[in-house]
Order: sequence, then C-alpha cells, then structure tokens
Amino acid sequence: MRYFIILLFSINGCYAQQLKIDSTNQVYTYYKAYKGNSLESISLGTVGKGSLINGKLIPFNGKNFQYFDTNSYLSGPAYVNNKVLKTILHSYRALDSVDIHRKFYIMECSPKNGGNLFPHKTHQNGLSVDFIMPLIKNNKPYYGLDTIGTTYYFITFNQNGRYNKDTTVSIDFNLVAQQILTLEKSANIYGLRIAKVIINTFFKEELFATTFGKELKNSGIYIVKNLDNYTNNFHDDHFHIDFEAIKK
Repeated sequence: MRYFIILLFSINGCYAQQLKIDSTNQVYTYYKAYKGNSLESISLGTVGKGSLINGKLIPFNGKNFQYFDTNSYLSGPAYVNNKVLKTILHSYRALDSVDIHRKFYIMECSPKNGGNLFPHKTHQNGLSVDFIMPLIKNNKPYYGLDTIGTTYYFITFNQNGRYNKDTTVSIDFNLVAQQILTLEKSANIYGLRIAKVIINTFFKEELFATTFGKELKNSGIYIVKNLDNYTNNFHDDHFHIDFEAIKK
C-alpha cells in the first residue's frame, strides 16, 4: 500500500523546483487565474466529509514561506477558507516580526471545491492544512529536504525526531511549537481556533520539553493523544492542523 501511494504521487509529479514568482512562469499565471474572488468562503460539512465554496488559493510563496511542490500546487490541493488564508499569512508576518530568520513550507490543503483528497482522510472543506516540520542540522536551519516534492510525505524520522537517512538532521521542535502557538493567535483574530493538531504521538515528549512546547502544553490547544500506526507514521515529517470557527 505504501509503495502504491508513492507511485500515485510520482505520477502527479514529485520532482519540485523552487521557482521565483514572476510574470513569465506558470505558477504566477495559475495563481492570478485561480486565486479566487473577494467573497467569503463557506466550509460545508466536516474536514472528513465536506466541501468548499469560494475557496482561496494560497500564494505559492511570500517573504518567508513557500508551497512545497510546484506540481502539487498546479494540480489543485492548495485551497483554503478565506479566514484560514488570512490566518496563515498573518502567522508568517508575526513570525517574521519577532526576527525569526526562517523559511516555512506549506503542504497540501484542500481541492478548490473541497471533497476527497487522496490519500488524506480529511482536507475536505478548506479548514485543514499540512505544514512541513522545520528542520535543523548542526544547530542551523536546514532546507535540504523541503523541496523534494510530494515524496516528502514519505521520508521518515525516528522517535526522537531525527531523519533516518541522516541523523544529523532533526526536527526543530521548539519552532514547531512556536508555529502552532502563532497560528492559534492569528486564527483568533479572524474568528477561528485550532480544533486539532495531528503530529506523530512519539514526538510529544520532545515537543513539550522545549520552551515553546511547555507553553503549548498549557495552552489548551488539542494535540492528538492516540493515532493508529499508519496515521502516526504518516505524520512524522509534517504536522496537520484542522481549524474551526469560534463558537459564540
């Protein structure tokens, strides 16, 4: 099954190139054509069974962020609810404003009109977003894996968050926690909150041991407690967030 899924991703195009957005490339043209209208988005149903009206296309890149794969972007799964888009962009501005000189990578979101996005179980109504785990090597930011394409979903890390093929590369758990906290604060501005964070459960001890991890543990943000083995293994290279409207 794992090989079959990798093959499907490969058919869609797994060899990404980091493109500079300008008026001559395909990504720029695609974004201009499909970024969406000015109307509010409507997320129907649930993240696991839903649809999206007036979804907004995430910009391919910005000052300190980029979508992780060109072919994935052009094939459609980079749409979100307009409030989620505002949340994500605000969070990156907030991280930049506190002098974090890091580049962040967004992974798959939802199809333009929502609905099933294989092999994800959720991502159906514009309220789900995957984020690449920020990595470090020799205590410095490391981006060597961030643009390898959709096969990124299948790289593996050990239970301490170290890359199995090169254990000098590891997850920056403190920055993961800071990112989640920043996303929650940004979401609140737009009437949203984080409903759920899905992350490999073996990482929680490492995550909560960091400075921002301790704050995250006491924040009230729900981090999944238990996952089946397949889902757990699938979330060692990225963290998944489901947003929801704040109930009045």
